Amino acid sequence: MQSMTGYGRCRVCADGRELTLELKAVNHRFLDITFRLPKNLAFLEDSLRTRINQSNLRRGHVDVFVTYQNTRTDARVVNIDAGLLEAFNAAMKTVHKSLDDFRRASAAEVLTLSGALSVAQADEDTEAVTVLAQQAFDGAVEALIAMRDREGAHLAEDLLSNLKELASLREKIAERAPSVPEEYRTRLTARLEEWQVNAVDPQRVAQEVAIMADRCAIDEELSRLEGHIVQFTDSVQNGTEVGRKLDFLLQEMNREVNTTGSKASDALITQAVVDAKCIIEKLREQVQNAV
Repeated sequence: MQSMTGYGRCRVCADGRELTLELKAVNHRFLDITFRLPKNLAFLEDSLRTRINQSNLRRGHVDVFVTYQNTRTDARVVNIDAGLLEAFNAAMKTVHKSLDDFRRASAAEVLTLSGALSVAQADEDTEAVTVLAQQAFDGAVEALIAMRDREGAHLAEDLLSNLKELASLREKIAERAPSVPEEYRTRLTARLEEWQVNAVDPQRVAQEVAIMADRCAIDEELSRLEGHIVQFTDSVQNGTEVGRKLDFLLQEMNREVNTTGSKASDALITQAVVDAKCIIEKLREQVQNAV
């Protein structure tokens, strides 16, 4: 079982290029990917998206962060705008007399003042950078999945602990349920005596108790709830991508518990139902982070 929460980072260096790729994942209903790439590496998005779709990442919101540094000698291109330099020279000649009292500008100063000199980022070797990014991604996703596995183990432990408590409450309700009609008979008999009702037909009392017992019968609900608990336990212990299945089982558990609560005419069962619903809500919150 895996959690959807995880983090992975990998740094790869080759031939004067250094690329670091980070993956941050949180829970999401589907697989949702967001890229944070340097502008000159926008071409990597399609390749990385394909890589993610081919990986073991199936659900979660994944942020992909890429930082890149190129220290090669051909990483930048020096450009001199000859037209701008010529225009600057013509302007200087126009005000030549006015500048006689000033020293002549050096070539470096002319290039700087005119803005004719510019240093631009050279076009990247897309193939070389793509290979580098894919290597970094493979390392980062391996670390991410390892963290998801660790988080998933803790999540499974918590789920099973809460599920054990839910199963205990179900047993408590099942043990209590048979005594409810008998206690109703006792209360009904005591009330008839209190009201001094004479010549009570025992068969009529038995009929009333039978009607009440049928109305508050919860055997089917408890049986289905037990089946859901067994399936849930097996999925947590042996499943991989079980998040959606667990969410569905919790919906069914909640349905059975609600029906039990609406049928029960007993304070102890009602209290156990309230406790069970609280545990199911805890399980639901935990399952939201399961892959």
